Amino acid sequence: MTIPKLAHRLGIAIISPGGYAPEPDAIPRGIARLESQGILVHNYYRHEERHQRFGATDAERLAQLEAAAADPDVQVVMALRGAYGMTRLLPDIDFERMAASGKIFVGYSDITAFHMGLYAKTGAPSYAGPMFTSDFCAAEPDEFTANDFRHCLAGPTHTVSGHGAANPRLDVTGTVWGGNLAMIMSLMGTPYFPRIDGGILFLEDIAEHPYRVERMLLQLLQAGVLSTQSAIVLGDFSGYRLGPMDNGYNFDEMLAYIRATLPVPVLTGLEFGHIARHVTIPFGAQGHLRCDGEHWSLTMSGYPTLRTA
Repeated sequence: MTIPKLAHRLGIAIISPGGYAPEPDAIPRGIARLESQGILVHNYYRHEERHQRFGATDAERLAQLEAAAADPDVQVVMALRGAYGMTRLLPDIDFERMAASGKIFVGYSDITAFHMGLYAKTGAPSYAGPMFTSDFCAAEPDEFTANDFRHCLAGPTHTVSGHGAANPRLDVTGTVWGGNLAMIMSLMGTPYFPRIDGGILFLEDIAEHPYRVERMLLQLLQAGVLSTQSAIVLGDFSGYRLGPMDNGYNFDEMLAYIRATLPVPVLTGLEFGHIARHVTIPFGAQGHLRCDGEHWSLTMSGYPTLRTA
């Protein structure tokens, strides 16, 4: 795979809007790895400032976000990790200022709350993509994940693809949005939940039993969100363990019920979620989704990129 070269030296700011680094000794390794690729790293995270289960106090984490957004040498603001914490910051984030900064904000999981809030308040896109500790600090990081992120940055379009059994045939367009299902549900009824009609909704989650995934999808349906979408694309839903009371009700059983119940086509096979190998998806991009009944491709455009050389 040929990785496009960017026209200018890429500056990435590392912030901790949620949890703290589980392996602080790995942070220098991640910084060195990025710097070896010619990337200028601005690290706003300080492990000694961690507070309770968070990377720092709420005020300090908000200050990291604001400082990164104001840094003229930064083009990309990347979350250290997810865990939990972004929701606490939402009321105090100046989303207009974030959008006006021109920065590309990147992360997934808990960072879904930022993607949702930014788009709801300003209509500005962001990236559901890699995070620093899991994707760059690992002893053996996944090369595909880093390459797909760089391809997305290079633009002007980005295509991801996948396949799954019983995927429906379709050819639709719409606004690409989504992320972590539990985080999306946590914003239902708040000012941070964007109204998107005709969208292509992508979803993932970790350690959620199939019946809980079903329950959240039914809540989206009953709230009137899913009836206005063009398609749903499911990513990784792993990390759960069935118990005796599930009585064999696994993810495939749940998926069959959901496909028979929802008024919108449901596709599987998206490499996205709490997994080592995952794609980057511009939240708010315009997408064109095609599926032949098994294999599908999603081409996205109209999102912020860094111009190639």
